[in-house]
Amino acid sequence: MSATEVVTASPTTVAEVDGISSSSKPRPTRALHHIPRPESLEAQRQWQLEQMAGAFRIFAKLGFADGGSGHISLRDPINPNTFWINPYGFHFGLLSVSDMVHVDKNGNRIGGNNARINKAGFIIHSAIHAARPDINAACHMHSPYARAWSTFGKPIDMLNQDSCMFYDDLSVYAAFGGVVFAPEEGRNIAEALGPRNKNIILQNHGILTCGGTIAEAAAFFIALERACQTQLLVESATIPSSVGGAVSQLSKTFVTEEEAEYTKKGTGSPDVMYMQFVPEYQMILKETKGDFLV
Repeated sequence: MSATEVVTASPTTVAEVDGISSSSKPRPTRALHHIPRPESLEAQRQWQLEQMAGAFRIFAKLGFADGGSGHISLRDPINPNTFWINPYGFHFGLLSVSDMVHVDKNGNRIGGNNARINKAGFIIHSAIHAARPDINAACHMHSPYARAWSTFGKPIDMLNQDSCMFYDDLSVYAAFGGVVFAPEEGRNIAEALGPRNKNIILQNHGILTCGGTIAEAAAFFIALERACQTQLLVESATIPSSVGGAVSQLSKTFVTEEEAEYTKKGTGSPDVMYMQFVPEYQMILKETKGDFLV
């Protein structure tokens, strides 16, 4: 059996997949990958805002905070033509639910924190939300390895199982127009993302990842940052160089297209990416005692 296969227990299995002790009687089990969406739109808004604040805390812990740069946006479940975004000039490690700013499609504040927002962030995220109704969340940070790999304006190779999360799901915006202060640049980025992909490398800039939930977008971001790090390590290891008089003969071995497609289905779906985020969220909840939930 391939390591990428998703296994769920059948209704006749006596041990549940979440670790609950076995019983003498068969009982149904919960799916291994499941997004537990609240029923009401109001509860969905609160749930996603909590995960948005949690994502910022996780990103700060991972070293993605960079002054006033970086933003996460969340389409409002109640009024889908509006979205939430982080305030400008607040450290990711200090953000809480009440800090998020609710804006309309023109960037006017309509709720949440009474604070300024990043103009470039609004332009990028508003264009993506307008062009892609399926995208409810988007993350863009100036993380170190993604920023370095973006210099080349190239996608990542299918080098391993984790790289395959991005098989046929990664665009490249091969242009750089400076800090995004013009709406055209936001529309250009949204156009480069395309009608289906959720991830994009912005040349000379960094990366942007999207999803149907905050968890999916955030998990994609963490995974793509690490994929860029792996790519840089592999590139440096395969450059021919003289070491002690010997010439390195290392070469890349790529995952085949068929295997990459299959692996993507088992590692890069919305449900799986949600579950990639859950352990990080659980840990940040424990470390902060949930102080970002207010």
